[in-house]
Amino acid sequence: MEQLLEIIKVIVLGIIQGITEWLPISSTGHMILADTFLNLNQPKDFMDMFYVVIQLGSILAVVVLYFNKLNPFALSKTRSERQETFQLWFKVIAAILPIGVIGLLVDDWVTERFYNPTVIAIALIFYGVLFILLEKRNRRVKPRIRSFDQLSYRTAVCIGILQLLAIIPGTSRSGSTILGAMLLSCSRFVATEFSFFMAIPVMFGASAYKILKFILKVGLSTITAAQWGLLLLGSAVAFVVSLFAIKFLMNFIRKHDFTAFGWYRIALGAIVIVYFGAQAVLA
Repeated sequence: MEQLLEIIKVIVLGIIQGITEWLPISSTGHMILADTFLNLNQPKDFMDMFYVVIQLGSILAVVVLYFNKLNPFALSKTRSERQETFQLWFKVIAAILPIGVIGLLVDDWVTERFYNPTVIAIALIFYGVLFILLEKRNRRVKPRIRSFDQLSYRTAVCIGILQLLAIIPGTSRSGSTILGAMLLSCSRFVATEFSFFMAIPVMFGASAYKILKFILKVGLSTITAAQWGLLLLGSAVAFVVSLFAIKFLMNFIRKHDFTAFGWYRIALGAIVIVYFGAQAVLA
């Protein structure tokens, strides 16, 4: 019975991960908050790795959906289209360098100090307000960058620098990159897809780092068969749900802006403050 309960909890976490990884509402923030209530009966070292590795399922969904667009060796592409694809990857690499260097240096420090409901709530509300204000501005200002050809390396690096904001839980990796790209005059479509593509090397790298860190600290042999099953199940659920979440978001932004996500973040942040504030008073 206890094992079945753990499986149900992992499925719920996989669903949350699959939805929130791509919507600008903070997957890490939602996962931490969800586990506060679900409370998987697993060691902390395993859970620290679980939160990152489960994101591999979400990343694989991007690879599947955009495989042809991201594959420079596709036989259906002309020579110029292959060159454009290589250029897109070079821009992605340029954009992820800041998080690749600085993220590794501050990962432990941030985890120890900022992975808590208060920080998550503040980040949810702050960036929710920013999304609303940005969309109000965008009604008067038209984006200059409407295709990846128009996206310069300088702009890509600036988006990568703004991605560093996502180190703080509750910010949202996709939220910071989409918001940053739009601030730099990218269209919603370009900002969203570029955010997806940046996630591929970032999250593969983060997962590899977490796994290596786990191995060096406690050893890979400490993971039981049941824990491997939970990891695979969570990743598989995140993959399937992500396929639908990505398609939903791309269809959504064709007709709507990100204001609704801004209000969602503010509402969720307020709920978190009230709930955990009440807990602190009653404790």
